[in-house]
Amino acid sequence: MFPATLLVRWMRKCASGLLYAFTFIVFLFLDFLDAVLCVIYRYLDQVFEGKASPCYCVNRGEGDRGLGVESEVSGTLYGRRNVLREMGFFGFARRWECAGGGLVNRWTDCGCESCVYWMKNGDQKLHVVVKEHPEDSGAERPENVIFLHGFLSSSSFWTETVFGNLSEPAKHKKYRFLAVDLLGFGKSPKPRNSMYTLKEHVEMIEQSVISPFKLNSFHLVAHSMGCIIAVALAAKYSKSVKSVTLVAPPYIPCSNDGTSSEVLQKFAGKRLWPLMAFGSSVMSWYEHVGRCVCFLICRNHRTWERILKLLTWKRDLNFLIVDLTRHTHHSAWHSMHNVVCGGVKFMDDFLETLRKSGVRLCVIQGDQDQIVPLDCCNDLKMSFPDVELNIIRNADHRTVILGREKDFTESLGHIWAASSTAAAARIKQCCAKDCQTLKLHTPCLISSFTGTS
Repeated sequence: MFPATLLVRWMRKCASGLLYAFTFIVFLFLDFLDAVLCVIYRYLDQVFEGKASPCYCVNRGEGDRGLGVESEVSGTLYGRRNVLREMGFFGFARRWECAGGGLVNRWTDCGCESCVYWMKNGDQKLHVVVKEHPEDSGAERPENVIFLHGFLSSSSFWTETVFGNLSEPAKHKKYRFLAVDLLGFGKSPKPRNSMYTLKEHVEMIEQSVISPFKLNSFHLVAHSMGCIIAVALAAKYSKSVKSVTLVAPPYIPCSNDGTSSEVLQKFAGKRLWPLMAFGSSVMSWYEHVGRCVCFLICRNHRTWERILKLLTWKRDLNFLIVDLTRHTHHSAWHSMHNVVCGGVKFMDDFLETLRKSGVRLCVIQGDQDQIVPLDCCNDLKMSFPDVELNIIRNADHRTVILGREKDFTESLGHIWAASSTAAAARIKQCCAKDCQTLKLHTPCLISSFTGTS
């Protein structure tokens, strides 16, 4: 029995060692491939666009992009470890470096009507899907609910799940749902000169939703990456937001300046398995390999969609498949780093603002989530005990909503109903306070972020 136990341990150590060695070899190859593609793309960009596109293969300071948003750019853009970069492999290619980005569409991006119609119409506002429930409730003033989707998704994530499943008790109250395609995703603009920072995402929601629809109060519902944007937006409008519901929020307590790197390692660490984790690693660590993947898949999404329709004998594909290609590499790459990796470090300050303002904050998480582990919401609960935490058994990052749409929407209805009365009293009390007192209690970071003094 004793030798058998030793044999099992020895086999596990051997398997672990082999996996580590194989993982090292695979990612070392990707390091080399990304370096080669860097040179190739610089040359091809110069041929097709007349200038080489700037990239993050050089160290911070050597690759100044001249966009004036350095303080909002995540350190993971330049700080991703690459063996060949550390050996100085990229040095000879710097003669092609130039600050550019004036073109709104790369030659590697899709140019179909659905992907570039915002360029032709000059529409620089986000795409918003609006629906009121119920539609025949007369002149009653609706309660507004803003929905923000996650990474590589769109407003369809909400229109296909929540919009048609409002529970009967909630239907007695009039709601106006506003599902947003975030900047760079779905049918929203995908400008190449944008860095897709957290601040840019929030400002675009202001310009496209809050100001045009004149929202004086609203609820927020967000999933995954959208949770970071939702918390930032709620902190800026802490006197107007009634409730914030976060589904699978990526959260790490902000303990030091290395939080951005911790986020990248936690949510997109270099792993071969599961397959989705490997895909996240490749697309988050390798700028040029990721661009190549987008060139092969996103640029040719119409062809792939036709092939899938023929193989599955379906007239319409699932919205999740369609949404995967509705972005550019530039928008996805920068949103991943500047919102997920760079934005998480601000969440503690934003959440503290919401706590002081008395905003109801609810978190829903699946216990089988492999993208945002369960310990993220546990850490959030420990840091902010007032947060209402609801763990869904046998649910992962998407099935926490998909497959249980009615139950999820019913829980939202209860959150909104319970929050409305409390929020009305809180907003009235806040409005009665002296403005200067409010400013003194607002963290400096939030003041800087919102542009107030």
